[in-house]
Amino acid sequence: MVQGCTSNAGKSYLASALCRALADEGLRVAPFKAQNMSNNAGVTPAGLEMGRAQLVQARAARVMPDVRMNPVLLKPEADTRSQVVLLGRADPELTALPWRERKGQLWPHVQEALHSLMAEFDVVVIEGAGSPAEVNLRSSDIVNMRVAREVQAAVLLAADIDRGGAFAHLLGTWHCLIPEERALLRGFILNRFRGDASLLSPAPEWLQEQTGVPTVGVVPWLDVPLPEEDGVALEGAAAHGDGGFVAIARLPRVSNLDEFAPLGELARWVASPADLVGARAVILPGSKSTAADLAWLRASGLAGAITRLAAQGVPVLGVCGGLQMLGSRITDPHGVEGGGDVAGLGLLDLETEFAPLKTTRLTRLTDAETGFALEGYEIHHGQTVAGAGASACTPGLLWRQGNVRGTYLHGLLENPAYLERFLGWADLPVPAGLDSLDARLDAIAARVKASLDWPFVRGLL
Repeated sequence: MVQGCTSNAGKSYLASALCRALADEGLRVAPFKAQNMSNNAGVTPAGLEMGRAQLVQARAARVMPDVRMNPVLLKPEADTRSQVVLLGRADPELTALPWRERKGQLWPHVQEALHSLMAEFDVVVIEGAGSPAEVNLRSSDIVNMRVAREVQAAVLLAADIDRGGAFAHLLGTWHCLIPEERALLRGFILNRFRGDASLLSPAPEWLQEQTGVPTVGVVPWLDVPLPEEDGVALEGAAAHGDGGFVAIARLPRVSNLDEFAPLGELARWVASPADLVGARAVILPGSKSTAADLAWLRASGLAGAITRLAAQGVPVLGVCGGLQMLGSRITDPHGVEGGGDVAGLGLLDLETEFAPLKTTRLTRLTDAETGFALEGYEIHHGQTVAGAGASACTPGLLWRQGNVRGTYLHGLLENPAYLERFLGWADLPVPAGLDSLDARLDAIAARVKASLDWPFVRGLL
């Protein structure tokens, strides 16, 4: 099991590397994370929803993704409210329960999913969430040390040394654990290290004297991107150079932000009208709270600025929630987002009604505008119908009105031909392509494996 001293310590990255390295040794490997909190989700071949990190880890393990690998997914809808997705389906009754009351109902599903994977695979690589040092959450824990204790997993604890204070994080986390939990903690990992590793001494030795736990790896900063689990990647997002760019609205409840990775350094996350100066295209991304994010878009001034750019001929693309915002009206008769009826930006002659059941599926389509065969996935409550002003490039999935387009197909720009065409409309060059996901996983696994005391780690199995 990979746990971390903090959120964004690199747990998903390290777990992906371990999945690929162990799978390459001929072992049958499955990833597992009891509970994810993220609006970055994807869809399994069975049409079920699960966290993006475990979809990537299943790819790393060379196995089909299965919702048992992420039995509980919490999708934040507001600061104090999250939708509960249990085994791939949104569960309204669990969503309505207070936080601590959910745990007793969720834990049996976590146990069953974990033990069933262990019965089918040689190795299960488990990822924790946040930090096991959050002692206020110990009684309701279903994702960190309770999982480790359930199966007596060997725990590797990672600290992001690039943040500073890594040895304090590791020692402090160890002190927060009870004896039964400390017994499972088998090694420390210093992650995202830049510089000369010889300068770390004698700190690792001192840490082992304090805890009895060895430092089993110093993993360097690896500039090999994987799809992000949450919105941390937006922190500090800045402009790249003085050339034109694609502006992506930094919505408070943005979802599935990883699908814009193919834009590379052409992408710029924007939060005010001033950020749009020089934009040659605009994207409204998906949202877990469409009406609330639309209100933010108006309050920030971005709504008016985007409308003016669209009138000037700048290409505008809305994806899922962004598509709904570009329409003329959004209605919520079933209270999916709390109810209500709000006006959209009116850039597409579309009306959306939120249905009580969520559509989740892998999708292939042919775009009538370009003739391209496209593939991606859908995750949406909205059911959208077009008026006379919007032409359907693919009925129910992709619409166009002049230079404004909207789609329910997540991953649209991950189709290389469509990415090239979209950037052509914006008069922007196609950035250097990312290596394939498999090539990136191979590179990460090789570097992480070389950075760890691999015989020690391998011997934990």
